[in-house]
Amino acid sequence: MYVKNLILTNFKNYELSELEFSPKINCFVGNNGVGKTNILDAIHYLSLAKSFFNNIDSISIRHGEDFFILQGTMVRDGEEDSIYCAFQKQKQKLLKRNGKEYQKLSDHVGRYPVVMISPADSALISEGSDDRRRFMNKIISQYNTAYLDAVLMYNKALQQRNRLLKDFRSSGKFDEDMLSIWDSQLVKYGSYIYSERETLVNELIPVFQEYYSMISSGREKVRLSYTSHLAEGNFSEALAKAVQKDRFMEYTTVGIHKDDLLLHMNDFPVKSLGSQGQQKSYLVALKLAKFDYIKRKAGYSPILLLDDIFDKFDADRVEQIIRLVGNHRFGQIFITDTHSSRLQEILSSHNTDYKLFNISDNKVDVINQNGSAN
Repeated sequence: MYVKNLILTNFKNYELSELEFSPKINCFVGNNGVGKTNILDAIHYLSLAKSFFNNIDSISIRHGEDFFILQGTMVRDGEEDSIYCAFQKQKQKLLKRNGKEYQKLSDHVGRYPVVMISPADSALISEGSDDRRRFMNKIISQYNTAYLDAVLMYNKALQQRNRLLKDFRSSGKFDEDMLSIWDSQLVKYGSYIYSERETLVNELIPVFQEYYSMISSGREKVRLSYTSHLAEGNFSEALAKAVQKDRFMEYTTVGIHKDDLLLHMNDFPVKSLGSQGQQKSYLVALKLAKFDYIKRKAGYSPILLLDDIFDKFDADRVEQIIRLVGNHRFGQIFITDTHSSRLQEILSSHNTDYKLFNISDNKVDVINQNGSAN
């Protein structure tokens, strides 16, 4: 699977740009702030119907305009699909495949899987459990549409239950039957979500550890562990035991919305122990494990987006990552970097199809390419 071409209209810093891609490796070089990452985010939009960086579509509109349009051709199993994504202020986002509009954007998720590795991934380590739950959700949703529906239904039930708890507190009245309606919904969808997350983490762990060992040359030991209230026993019983606390707090205190993914290095939290290079290696290994997992589930390689990942790595780790991304286990790859020479080294060391683009003044130009793999 790969992206054949892309047209950006009023998207972030691009007024209009048309790009033709290599099915293998595509590299974008240029100074910071010229729009390299924006191209990768446009591909993320076409794949998952949203930005990698935020959930507010209006932020992606070029300054001074009131809409953006993204158009691209996706190729999978020899079949070409035309994808059209548009957003206008004060209106709903529009997404079409081959001219047919999606009624639910979630129906598009998983058709063209993508994995982005970005400096923004640092939030997985530095921020709260919300980011790590989203990480698990985004992996599973790309191959399991039933899971995404379950997450949406769980969150809806959670909002309704929390609203009911606030109403109980303000009115001074308690209705156990009303609460049980939403309890049953939380149990139904939460149990399924827990099972899928547990399977995911158990299967990610050995692949993640293998990737980290390759990147770091075995210098540190890393591990993942998944924590959940549902691992402690029956979810229905846990909700019943917590009802008095929930009434006092006015929100639901137990459930899969409290799950977390614990990240450790040498038996300590990577947040407190790891250097910048070690933490970044940890995140790259985690995302590459995500790539392998989705590939195994989907049956084909996701698109791999590598945004400025070499910054703050020592020479040994850069060399190991270069060796990894050049491996034929990956499909189409997009890479951004400020150092043209570093990307030239990657490209020259592998006899594969590639395009090297230079970005300056909101313009994208092809400066080198090799079609030997065609």
